[in-house]
Amino acid sequence: MTDRLNMEKPGRRFYSDPVFIACTFLLMGVGLVTLYSSSFAFANRFFGNGYYFISRQLRLGIAGAALFIAAAFVPMDFLRKIIFPLVLGSMLLCILTIIPGIGVAKNGASRWISINNSSYQPSELVKLVLPLYLAHIFDKKQVQIVPFARGVLPPAIITSLFFLLIYSQNNFSTAFFIAVNGLFIFFMAGVKLRYFFGAAMILFPISTLLILSKEHRLRRFISYIRPDWEPLGAGYQVRSSLLTIGSGGVWGKGIGQGTMKIASVPEIQSDFIFASFAEEFGFFGILLFFIVFFIFAFRGYRAALRSKDTFRRLLAFGLVTMICSQVLANIAVVSGALPATGIPLPFFSAGGSSLATTLVMAGLITNVSRLEENRR
Repeated sequence: MTDRLNMEKPGRRFYSDPVFIACTFLLMGVGLVTLYSSSFAFANRFFGNGYYFISRQLRLGIAGAALFIAAAFVPMDFLRKIIFPLVLGSMLLCILTIIPGIGVAKNGASRWISINNSSYQPSELVKLVLPLYLAHIFDKKQVQIVPFARGVLPPAIITSLFFLLIYSQNNFSTAFFIAVNGLFIFFMAGVKLRYFFGAAMILFPISTLLILSKEHRLRRFISYIRPDWEPLGAGYQVRSSLLTIGSGGVWGKGIGQGTMKIASVPEIQSDFIFASFAEEFGFFGILLFFIVFFIFAFRGYRAALRSKDTFRRLLAFGLVTMICSQVLANIAVVSGALPATGIPLPFFSAGGSSLATTLVMAGLITNVSRLEENRR
């Protein structure tokens, strides 16, 4: 794979970070194995085909690998020329989710659109588009010098619009997650700290009201504070997840040998897939998982810090943070450290939208990691 990402020109040599690429496809491979193991019984029972989830994930994984290569080679100048169409297009897709006949509602939330008998989740695209836009706009405007109305307000408005569009899909957790990741890019771009205090004064009360405005969010929050409040209701999934993780012990039960995943954790192949991984791979498997993701993050951030171009640096920083914060948020939910949310585990959770988008993000980070050296 690394050799294919090498590109030579007279007097120059471009090469990609082989460690980062290896971590990306290692995580994808382990994620596919874990998804197959965790979803087979459920898919066989409800769809009459045990390969239902893994076959879809494999197809989209192959497409995602092709998109990874394309993203690793795409000229950044071309990418910057199409950023505003991407922003408008992703906003339009988010709007389509709430239009009857186009948007697909699942479990009371309209987060998907139907395309040729398959569904796509536009909020996953926003996780890619927003860092692209913010890196582009902050590279053009020196926020330390440009007045607030010209330097900070426009990207703040776009970020807020994405938040509102995703929230309108009854997807508060993803909307909040994307907004917070956007603020990290604001910080890395050098936005003055006093603006963050102002944003916190606005976001905290609004977020509190939004949590209290929906019964299911309030029930999840109460179950998080008091786990024994509704053990068979809002708190059931997290309690079952903790039991499943603990059952893995030190060495795990082995691939395909997990038993609690079959009926204990609802929809375990989705946001709670880490519980299935922990049951079968055990403590040492979890330790190796974190080591690989640490290397993934380290090499990604290293690529960002080594880049002398502001756009590339901010883009790589934003994308690595977007992926890794999802990992931490998902595992925190699965282990009961955070209230239940709908944040998937990158490379693992069932859902082609998430896998394909994550691979494109990793491809762009690889693009940034390509270092240029003079050939001697």
